[in-house]
Amino acid sequence: MKVTFLKNAVAAAVVSVASLSASFAATPHGQHDTGVKAIPNVTFTLRTDIADGKLVFIGETGAIKGKVNPQLAVAEGAIVQINLINGDGATHDISVPDFKASSNQLNTKGASTTIVFQANKKGEFKYICTLPGHVQAGMIGQIMVGDGAPTPKALGAEVSRSPMEVSTPIGARGPQSLTVDLETTEVLGQLDDGTTYKYWTFNNKVPGPFIRVRQGDTVTVNMANAADSKMIHSVDFHAVTGPGGGAAVTQAAPGTSKSFTFKALNPGLFVYHCATPMVAQHISNGMYGMILVEPEGGLPQVDREFYVMQGELYTAQAHGTQGENEFSLEKMLKEQPEHMMFNGTMGALTKTHRMEAKVGETMRIFFGVGGPNATSSFHVIGEVFDRVYNLADLTSPPLKNVQTISVPPGGASMVEFKVEVPGRYILVDHALSRLEKGLAGFLYVTGPENHSVFHTAEKMDPNSGH
Repeated sequence: MKVTFLKNAVAAAVVSVASLSASFAATPHGQHDTGVKAIPNVTFTLRTDIADGKLVFIGETGAIKGKVNPQLAVAEGAIVQINLINGDGATHDISVPDFKASSNQLNTKGASTTIVFQANKKGEFKYICTLPGHVQAGMIGQIMVGDGAPTPKALGAEVSRSPMEVSTPIGARGPQSLTVDLETTEVLGQLDDGTTYKYWTFNNKVPGPFIRVRQGDTVTVNMANAADSKMIHSVDFHAVTGPGGGAAVTQAAPGTSKSFTFKALNPGLFVYHCATPMVAQHISNGMYGMILVEPEGGLPQVDREFYVMQGELYTAQAHGTQGENEFSLEKMLKEQPEHMMFNGTMGALTKTHRMEAKVGETMRIFFGVGGPNATSSFHVIGEVFDRVYNLADLTSPPLKNVQTISVPPGGASMVEFKVEVPGRYILVDHALSRLEKGLAGFLYVTGPENHSVFHTAEKMDPNSGH
């Protein structure tokens, strides 16, 4: 809908935000003949682009020129115009959902579009690209309406576990006696930018520590529940042969400790988790991890190893809600998570921890699903798993040349592959709508191009015969 404002009577033309919003047909860059007669109080121009491996908006003019996902500051009540130029050739749009302003999609490099809306409420709002996955890929910025200071963002502790924390390979040593110390804690953690959640953890991180032992080792587990905890906690190791996997003897009240000793009889990659009722709530809140029981002689050598676990959070607030989010029993019982993530938080493997490798190196990913409910279809976009140790069976011959693996909640798998082409590779659950709930990770591979394996038309050698 096009709305005409009289120059001398803008105040008299107060209409709904919906009617102020406008979308326009894409035109080549430099042609903005939208036909709109409204006089904007402030105009911004953004360009879509790729920066640091992410899809982003970049300021094109004025004070925001060159800034990635710039903050746009406007006065309350202002008529705001945002011009968008397609700078990378992919399909994009721009939307300010809180003001019901959405553009058409731009499909070609150099095309442009415009939205106009009235910023008639004070606060902090988002502008985004609504294409599936583009927000998660980086296309999100802020609009500050009003002349006051921004609302302080909710801040919490960094609870995500680095995927590089895999401890030292066992190798060919004989059986030993080992001690594992775990502390159960309840931590207000940073779920996402401006969003916090009260996590329950092993050793203050999600997932818990990666524990590495050998078949035949005798392992003593000491589990202490922090004095400031509100809940009883415990630990159940799927690698343990004994009552409750240890859970029957580790139900610890706040400020108390429990211990048990087990012999690692079976090689494999196993999940451990809290097993205090409601068990699903304790797991969802972050109380899961993995223990690797290496077979006699150890595992084959690889260049890099990563520790990745998938989990779910069930919050009363919708995904993306700012402030502290709270647990929802109703959504958990209906198995309707608001957030799905690798290693505990929305940006754990896309912002916080950078997984890196070099062309020619071999990768090993220890992958598990804490859950508590969803089965994962784990996949690395742009790679094929050379070897898959299905269901984390480390003694049977591995599967070969596998695209996607199915890992149930409370289950694990080990995958290995060689990286042969540089680029950014995305870890996903191939139930791909879960991308919209935060389930993604990046593996950055650097090194020389390998045109015999992959190349684009722009990089073809006209003398190569290809």
